[in-house]
Amino acid sequence: MFCSLQNMDTLDGQQCPICFKKTCTLSEDEIEIPYFGRLAVFGMSCTDCGFRKSDLEALEQKDPCKWTLEVDSEDDMNIRIVKSSEATLKIPHMISTEPGPTSNGYVSNVEGVLNKFKTIIETQKESEDDKAIQKKCKNMLKKIQKVKWGQEKIKIIIEDPSGNSAIISDKAVMSKMKKK
Repeated sequence: MFCSLQNMDTLDGQQCPICFKKTCTLSEDEIEIPYFGRLAVFGMSCTDCGFRKSDLEALEQKDPCKWTLEVDSEDDMNIRIVKSSEATLKIPHMISTEPGPTSNGYVSNVEGVLNKFKTIIETQKESEDDKAIQKKCKNMLKKIQKVKWGQEKIKIIIEDPSGNSAIISDKAVMSKMKKK
């Protein structure tokens, strides 16, 4: 089993920070992730406007860290990724997500991360009038698909000043980051 869930605490009927209706559910849970440790998982979800926010917080003090993974096979799609809301996740020369007020923490796998990036790129491609940017987006989408099929290689890098992120694989390389 990937992680063990404790008893999830939920609080229904809370005021949503977006639509201000009392249709928001807050949740808190603890999970244990092998080779990483115990995490607190927080969530917020509004049934009226669809607002969602989640975050992860390590229950143990961690040093800032950088994780690097070279994805080079179809099997790598199953590698677990833990990303805190304070982490920057990037695929060099392609795309990155920066921390900020709308950044979410999550537990996923490589395929899930690629699908998140695919959605972002598709949205940009659809809303863009510039043909050159549309073509660049189309090429990035092709590359993501080839990576998922194991036909191309990419690197995934997570830089986390909170130390609450990880890539759970023997292939991943963890290095220390300087504190800012």
